[in-house]
Amino acid sequence: MTALGDSVEIDDRTLLVLGQGLDVTHDQPDVANALVHRAGDTLVLVDTGATAAFRSALRDAADRLGPWSRALVLTTHGHPDHIANNDLADELGVPVEHYVPALDLDQMRDPTSYWVRSFQRITGLAPLPGSATDSSTDSSTGSANGSTPESTPAPALAADRVLSLFQPMRPFGATTRTFEERPLERVRIGSLRFSGWTFADGAVRVLRSQGHCAGHVIVHLRDCGVLHLSDEGNGACGAMADADQLKIQTALGAVAHLFQEGEAELLTDGHTFAVRRGAEAVTHLDGLLEQASLLQTAALELTRESRQVRPSTFLARFAEAIAALGVGGANPNAMFTAMMAVNQLRELGLRPESDAIDAYWSRPALRIHASGPAA
Repeated sequence: MTALGDSVEIDDRTLLVLGQGLDVTHDQPDVANALVHRAGDTLVLVDTGATAAFRSALRDAADRLGPWSRALVLTTHGHPDHIANNDLADELGVPVEHYVPALDLDQMRDPTSYWVRSFQRITGLAPLPGSATDSSTDSSTGSANGSTPESTPAPALAADRVLSLFQPMRPFGATTRTFEERPLERVRIGSLRFSGWTFADGAVRVLRSQGHCAGHVIVHLRDCGVLHLSDEGNGACGAMADADQLKIQTALGAVAHLFQEGEAELLTDGHTFAVRRGAEAVTHLDGLLEQASLLQTAALELTRESRQVRPSTFLARFAEAIAALGVGGANPNAMFTAMMAVNQLRELGLRPESDAIDAYWSRPALRIHASGPAA
């Protein structure tokens, strides 16, 4: 049994500091795992998680790997469970560089709008945190900021409720820059070519993946053979509004190839609290790819029956398919299942017919003109 802030020793210069799962009902934020590594005289932190307790655990892990005379803080993406302690970079007492993905800056500056957008897609499909049907809502206020359910739309209440768990939220420090302010590099690892950036004389490779969300990166630590997927490995289907299923699957396939070539030896990620070695990592990655295919096949079968698909009906049967296939993922709950279902409908080419709650989805008509197919 692990606890928030426990660490797994990978080698004498690398620790995986463990986070925790999301439990909105009990006011528990999810906290992403973080990597702490020393590359020569450089301390490398990959993500900073959330909560004061996790911040303290990161400091302890960094001290354990000392001495170091400079620091590099890398943010894999802009979700609150990865960025709340980013200003820790200002407290390390050495020259420090901190980089975040440019495509995630908007959500880091204004996380409420980002989460409202995500929750708007599933309004009426699943209970939203902070709503009247959510048992974790304070009945005296309806939300963390005192708004009432009558005056605030459900997606805004849900965003407010979720983000209230991640306090204090300090995503930026004095040295924060975007990766994209550096020249983009062609990064060759074994037989594969990536685009991204290298640090510490090539010992740290930041590779663009952009599947789990718009700006997502993964990190390869050359000298210890660790490949950190962060949240690209969260499950077979991305849930967020800016998730890209093709990019998720492409990243998983590329990483599996790196393990098969011996260019990576240990797989870590943001939420499964495990270190997978060699063939075990390949099996895990292949399993995620197989699950993605099975889920899409199941979704296709569920949408063959009629031209129009009611999302609520599809969600109920899609959830049954998830259970039957044994498909897991980080923080499994009804809310994220609904987000996955909507993404799966869109992945199959369906689109909502209106903005109404639980409006029918259908495939756009292919207009055929008398002279032949439309251009």
